[in-house]
Amino acid sequence: MSADNIGSLLYIGVLLAVVGGALLLQNRHRLGVLAQQAAIWGLIFIGVIAAVGLWDDIRTTVPDTQASFSEAGDIVVPRGPGGHYYLTLHLNDVPVRFIVDTGASDMVLSLEDARRIGLDPDQMRFLNQARTANGTVQTEQVRIATVSLGPVSDQNISARVSQGEMPGSLLGMGYLSRFASVRIEDGTMTLTP
Repeated sequence: MSADNIGSLLYIGVLLAVVGGALLLQNRHRLGVLAQQAAIWGLIFIGVIAAVGLWDDIRTTVPDTQASFSEAGDIVVPRGPGGHYYLTLHLNDVPVRFIVDTGASDMVLSLEDARRIGLDPDQMRFLNQARTANGTVQTEQVRIATVSLGPVSDQNISARVSQGEMPGSLLGMGYLSRFASVRIEDGTMTLTP
């Protein structure tokens, strides 16, 4: 610990002692009530610290809201964490969670998701390029035998596998344009087949 840190720690300690002493002197006839209030504030403080420290764990264990299918056949997707829309499609009968990206041209798979659906990125040459918000990445054009989203199923769908790091696979307009309409309003995305 440096001398600056020790000095800051001493300053905070003296400040707390002065404020605490003043509170004790002012409320000496109500020490029971003061102790009770201090305990309550201490527990609130510990709870806030615990919630902040565990927020990432809490956020990842709370299940995302899933798409629902209306009687009319529409696919209704509520806005998810971070303001994004998420869809789980079955690619070659394997569930893959996508972030809907209306700014992306194609369906773009992460290396991990490509492996999960039976593609071998180690055999890919990654000769194509794509421009992303994080710069240019190398990609490989692939075909996916079957893609299903609830009752909607397609065969021989074009996609890309990105060689770059991705937080998850992206579902771009190349796939979304298969729907008659895509509407986003009031925190809900509706896909009409």
